[in-house]
Amino acid sequence: MQNAITTPSDQVADRIAQQTLAKRGPDYATEVRRLLDAALEVIRRCGTTSRPRVADIVATAGVSNDAFYRHFASKDALVAAILEDGAERLGSYLAHQMAKEAAPAGKVQAWVEGVLSQATDDDIAATTLAVLWNAGSVGAGFGSGPLAASTPLATLLREPFAQLGSCEPELDASLVAHATVGKLSEYLWLRARPTDDEIAHIVEFCLRAVAPTRRGRPASPRGPG
Repeated sequence: MQNAITTPSDQVADRIAQQTLAKRGPDYATEVRRLLDAALEVIRRCGTTSRPRVADIVATAGVSNDAFYRHFASKDALVAAILEDGAERLGSYLAHQMAKEAAPAGKVQAWVEGVLSQATDDDIAATTLAVLWNAGSVGAGFGSGPLAASTPLATLLREPFAQLGSCEPELDASLVAHATVGKLSEYLWLRARPTDDEIAHIVEFCLRAVAPTRRGRPASPRGPG
């Protein structure tokens, strides 16, 4: 009678694989950052006249095609990651600017001015527009996606809106974020800079939008009858 053949536990294989990944983690993070930065540079150079090739991106990053496809299934996946990375960077900048203000209204103003500043610097505006143009192929436009507006950016408005008396600070933050980022997108596509008066008007609009209101539907101005 033959001895039964036992299969080694997968725990050993899993443990060794995790150890290998842990050792390679910093290297992989560096590769991803190089690819993101290189892709942004190539997209900036191409503008809205041509789309970058994977070959151009890996050459600029100084990595191999294998490295590219190790982290991204396609160029569209890389563009989506650039959008996410840009939104996080903008969110960090806005949080820094808002932290300088003590009053909630000042924080809202700093938020609006920070968002619209993306259209007041020519280099930043041109780069953001080029990313937007490329993002059209992945259906993740900066001005429409919840990742860009509601998730990292609108969250920053919830606390000041609550302090200003909003009954629905989360909803108000989402609405204001979509409106403001949508206006930013418009400025970028028109290649126009917002004027100081326009920025001030948008700030006032956002503050009026969160004025304290009663819960429920307002009473009809016509009264009963």
